[in-house]
Amino acid sequence: MTNVTVFGTGSFGTALANVLADNGHNTLMWGKTLNTVNEINEKHTNHSYLPDVTLNTKITATNQLETAVQHSDIYLIALPTKAIREVTQQIDSLLTTQKYFIHVAKGIENETFKRVSEILAECISPNNNAGIGVLSGPSHAEEVVLKQPTTVAASSSNKELRQLIQDLFMTDYLRVYTNDDLVGVELGGALKNIIAIASGVLVGLGYGDNAKAALITRGLAEITRLGVKLGADPLTFQGLGGIGDLIVTCTSTHSRNFTLGYQLGKGKTLQDILDEMNMVAEGVNTTQSVYNLSKKVNVEMPITEALYRVLFENKPVAEEVKFLMGRTKKSE
Repeated sequence: MTNVTVFGTGSFGTALANVLADNGHNTLMWGKTLNTVNEINEKHTNHSYLPDVTLNTKITATNQLETAVQHSDIYLIALPTKAIREVTQQIDSLLTTQKYFIHVAKGIENETFKRVSEILAECISPNNNAGIGVLSGPSHAEEVVLKQPTTVAASSSNKELRQLIQDLFMTDYLRVYTNDDLVGVELGGALKNIIAIASGVLVGLGYGDNAKAALITRGLAEITRLGVKLGADPLTFQGLGGIGDLIVTCTSTHSRNFTLGYQLGKGKTLQDILDEMNMVAEGVNTTQSVYNLSKKVNVEMPITEALYRVLFENKPVAEEVKFLMGRTKKSE
């Protein structure tokens, strides 16, 4: 039995807490919302994020950060990207020994263009940092918590931590592969959300499988271009953290990013969609980050550019589809 603290009580954090508890680990969840904490402790459910699911009864929860920090030497950070810097700084202020940090966030920070592992490395003092890693791949929380077969990738520059993540989460329904390309796995997880919103837009507009297949394929091409520019191994994008995650997010109604795009395609405004969502669609902020980053590093990303104009310049979606289809002739 290993003590593990899960920071975040959203859908994926809850699903992974359930995996950890199923594996016999002493799992404590931390969240700010007292009602959710009480529900997990008393009813063993989290209806706001995973309705009609009963969690492992050994999972406990707290809204006291110090209690969560003291619980273990292994932290799973399951928070939206925009919240990670603030919470991690608070965690670091309470630490006196080194801890492992594993994150499952799929975003890029707006102001700095940093990946989540880079944010964590900035916020955790060296004396408190035993290693930073990520768990990523095609893994909707709604299916993981129902114990449907799922495969994901564990990545870190620290070989010992890669193996630890694999050992913690490997079950008969969740298969974990290791990957030493932290940059590629993080970028694949973040950038696929941009393409997923665009995929939802196409479906909302009434376009079919041809358009969706083209979008996924060309989306992978621009993800790979940026990834290689930033130091990733191009082969990573052919694996679970790349094409695997891209396919599942671009084709499933479980995906909040796909759903947001679908509603855009149906004519809803971005603000109305966001007001109705109780979960974070990371792809919106990531589109802004990656659009600006691509300009900075001079990488061509036409799908990202078109979606940026839809989301942040109120351009009509049909107009941007015409832009993409009418671009200058190219070889593949």
